[in-house]
Amino acid sequence: MGIIERKEREKEERHNSIIDAAEKVFFSKGVINSTMDEVAEAAELSKGTIYLYFRSKDDLFHGIIHRAMLKLEGVFKKVSLEEGSGAERLTRIGEAYFKFSDEYPDYFDAMLHQEEKCLFENGVDKKGYFFKCNEVGNSVFSILANIIGDGIKDGSLRPDIDPMKHAITLWGHTTGIMQIIKSKSHVLERIAGITGEELINYSFDLIRRCSRNVEK
Repeated sequence: MGIIERKEREKEERHNSIIDAAEKVFFSKGVINSTMDEVAEAAELSKGTIYLYFRSKDDLFHGIIHRAMLKLEGVFKKVSLEEGSGAERLTRIGEAYFKFSDEYPDYFDAMLHQEEKCLFENGVDKKGYFFKCNEVGNSVFSILANIIGDGIKDGSLRPDIDPMKHAITLWGHTTGIMQIIKSKSHVLERIAGITGEELINYSFDLIRRCSRNVEK
């Protein structure tokens, strides 16, 4: 391994170690209550070094979200390459998303609480992690839209569906249901006698019935 390659590897390792440290601090104390000094201490680096990699605490938080979204993107890509009709893979995508939220609750919460503001100055800053998160988000929606497009072509999904609009709608619907389950499941079970599992299964069944081609 040459000097350049070794330096790049060391840079990547330090970058990842900073995000690891930020996750420990942010997830235990909350982003608002955390400081860059605490992240630097957890990473065993100077605060100045942290700022060489991340321009602000907000940028670092979006670095965590970017890692989470890359992990989710990988899950979706894997499902998209599986055998089955578009409708079948769309259902598996929903199940995979719910499993992701269950296995990585901190990542799911971070994605939910992503601030809807940009870090751009004097135009689009393609180095900031807000921008990078948007790039991965667009990729995730494209994966969903492509699966829906496949379903329209193979006849398993309704032909009048707009793939991208449907992808965004399904994302919003599923995310909202999972949010309710994670924060209100005990209330729903006590008041309405509905468990979180029952609600998510009903939600997926509703999506299938609304999306499938009834002529198929």
